[in-house]
Amino acid sequence: MQSLDIITNLNELYKADSFVETITDFERVLDTVHLYAYDNWNKGELVHGPEISRHWVTCTFMWPHKAMPDPVGGKRLLDYNIHVSYKKDMLEAPVKVTKAEDLESGTQFAKVAKHPIWLVQIKMPKTIMQDVQRGAMEVEGETVDLEAIDSAYEQNLDLGGTKDDNTEQEI
Repeated sequence: MQSLDIITNLNELYKADSFVETITDFERVLDTVHLYAYDNWNKGELVHGPEISRHWVTCTFMWPHKAMPDPVGGKRLLDYNIHVSYKKDMLEAPVKVTKAEDLESGTQFAKVAKHPIWLVQIKMPKTIMQDVQRGAMEVEGETVDLEAIDSAYEQNLDLGGTKDDNTEQEI
């Protein structure tokens, strides 16, 4: 993978409002299923996509090799019919020019260095993106009201108590 490919993809992404909206919805799902609670998932960078097909949206993210995202987080996505694949690759990027040796011989161009990276492709059903946008999600055949979960979490009901011991609220 070359850094120029990443830049080209991002330029195309920002030219189209629909792509920005799609990637925002995509990220909202990842946030809703609490993927970012797992190590390094919040450090990924979008390098390709979103690719939109009839029933799926696919995005590829990049991490430095030493900061691989926790595979348990990827496994969590499987419960939502979200497909995840991992691939090792090399990122080719120009080195920072600080001395003459950093330039290609006989040119004014920086040398290219290869850095090991992880590429993680996430293929998400469009239906889950629509469900999360509406505020509900189906998990294992049950419809879950996401606002109720957030409200319970804010009130510490997940721990068996409430924020204010004098009041009780129903979900």
